[in-house]
Amino acid sequence: MRVLVTGGCGFIGTHLVRRILALRPSWQLCNLDALTYAADPCAHDNAGPNYRFVHGKVQDPVAVSAAWGSGIDLVFHLAAESHVDRSLAHGALFIESNIGGTQALLEQAARSPVQHFIQVSTDEVYGDLPIGAPPCSEGAALGPSNPYAASKAAADLLAWSHARSFGVPVSVTRCTNNYGANQHAEKLIPTLVRRILAGQDIQLYGDGEQSRDWIHAQDHADALLHVASLEPGRTWHVGAEMELENRELARQVRDILGSQLPITQGPDRPGHDRRYALNTRALRATGWAPAIPWTVGLERCVQTIAKTLRESPDAP
Repeated sequence: MRVLVTGGCGFIGTHLVRRILALRPSWQLCNLDALTYAADPCAHDNAGPNYRFVHGKVQDPVAVSAAWGSGIDLVFHLAAESHVDRSLAHGALFIESNIGGTQALLEQAARSPVQHFIQVSTDEVYGDLPIGAPPCSEGAALGPSNPYAASKAAADLLAWSHARSFGVPVSVTRCTNNYGANQHAEKLIPTLVRRILAGQDIQLYGDGEQSRDWIHAQDHADALLHVASLEPGRTWHVGAEMELENRELARQVRDILGSQLPITQGPDRPGHDRRYALNTRALRATGWAPAIPWTVGLERCVQTIAKTLRESPDAP
């Protein structure tokens, strides 16, 4: 099996590449990554003879062609700009990477056919879900609230358009919030740990009652490998059914670190969605389920981040 992972040095991509190397050692794996600020260039040092790295932007047809080589059977498309705050300030970067990059890959897949093209997306494409409403089903209407989410929704639609027009065998996965080791410092859990260790108030956006479902990145990676074994042609929801308000998440992180710092209210993010939640019954019915319990995963994640920050206090 010849496999392409885009963004394989990013947070979720790193977990996926490591799971492939561990669980599918015979696969010929190429990782196409631009090594932006959020990537770890050393993530796969000494990965072995079946691993190949191509440094380039996913929206660059030359880089995509180099990664494709003599052919690809399976694509996991994860490369994306993903931080909502950055999308509010620099939306054009998200259009270029998330939409342009998906288009470049799909054009290549139409010219040089693959067995399965997995477009890795997000629950944010559905927009705000009212408190108390049932989790979104795969057929829910798209309603993105920020440039990041809009760029991912557009990329999903591009994938389906290439399935219809050119016969690209597409699946779309939409996942809830990820956590785990190697997540960039700008994300919520690393930010909480950093503020607590620095003795700063734990300031949240608005009242902190925004609700998110959390899944460990390794469980997400295993879900992607599972989807790769299924027939293409549908959207799959990935999540752990572990909904928490941001304020409660902050309390749990604070408790793990033995802190009593106050949790305070700050200015809210523009267009901040109140809640995301996905119905994941369809994927679970095929035999997948998350394996890492929340309390175990969060404890391990927080302690790993804290250890890194204590050893490298000047880390971003």
